[in-house]
Amino acid sequence: MNRGRAHQTIFHDKAYFEAFLEGLKESSERFDAKFHAYCLMGNHYHLLVETPKANLGRIMRHVNGVYTQRHNRFRKTDGPLFRGRYKAILVDQDNYLLQLSRYIHRNPVDMKRPIVSQLEDYRWSSYPAYINRAPALDWLCREKTYQMLGSRQRYVGYQAYVVAGVDDDILRYYNRGNTIAVLGDKSFRGSVERETEHVDMDVLRAVLQDRPGANELIGLSARIFSEDEDKIRAKPQGRRTMNPARAFAMWACQHYGALTLKDIALAFGLSHPGSASFAINKVKSEITRGRWKKQRVQFEKSLYIVK
Repeated sequence: MNRGRAHQTIFHDKAYFEAFLEGLKESSERFDAKFHAYCLMGNHYHLLVETPKANLGRIMRHVNGVYTQRHNRFRKTDGPLFRGRYKAILVDQDNYLLQLSRYIHRNPVDMKRPIVSQLEDYRWSSYPAYINRAPALDWLCREKTYQMLGSRQRYVGYQAYVVAGVDDDILRYYNRGNTIAVLGDKSFRGSVERETEHVDMDVLRAVLQDRPGANELIGLSARIFSEDEDKIRAKPQGRRTMNPARAFAMWACQHYGALTLKDIALAFGLSHPGSASFAINKVKSEITRGRWKKQRVQFEKSLYIVK
C-alpha cells in the first residue's frame, strides 16, 4: 500500500488510473508478479501481490517509479509523488488471502464518506471483475481466491462474502504502524522466525517496509554533494567544521531510513549516539530555515524514482 505525499491526489482522472494499471501489467510480465486484488483510490492504493521470485522490492520500484514518471509527465511536474516507497505486510496466503481481498475491495465504501453506494459501481478496483460485472484484466489472478471461497457460484458467492463486511482483527492488523507486519497463524509466524533467525531485525524491517539502508543513503548523499563516501563515513580528526554532506547523510538515515541513533552512530564511526543526534538536529534546524532545498529535491528524486 502507498499514498501520496501529504495525502495529495495521485489519480486525477481515467488516464492516471489506466497508467497505473499499465504498470501492474508490466510488473506481471517482467517480474512474474501475481496480483490477486487491487483498489486505486484518489490519494492511495492497495495491492494484494504474490511474489514467486521473492522480488517484491523490484516489483514495487517499478510500480511506484514508473507511475511517478507518467504522473509527472501528465501534470508537467517533477519530483517524488509518494510519501515513501511502500508499506508491506507479509501474509500467510492459506489463511488470510481471502480476507485481505475483501478488505481491499471494500475500501470505496468503508470510509467516512463512501465514494459509491454499491461496490460494483467503483471501476478502479478488481472487485467488479471478481463478480463478473466487468472484464477481468489478463494479469489479474482470481482463481486462488475463488478456490479458497469454495462456493459453487463463484460470482454470487464472492459478492456475498464481500458484502458481509471486514473482520475486526484484519482491520486492526492491516492498519498497524511502522512495525514488522507478519499476518498469519502461530505456525506461519514460527516459520518466518526460523527462516529469518540469522537476519538482523532492522534488515527485515527494511525489507518489509522497503526502507533504504545506510549504504544507499550515504552513497546518494555523496553523489549529490560531490563528496567522497569515505569522507562521509569517517569521523573527522581534530576540531573541524562539520562536513555538510556527512551531516545531511546522518539526517537522511533517520528521516528516510528510520535508522536508530545507535545504528547511525555505528555507520558513521561515532562513539556515542548523542553525537549523531547533535548533527541531525542541526540539519533539521537548517532545513526548517529553507537550506538544502535543492539537494533534498535531488535526493528524493534519486531515491524514489526509477529511471
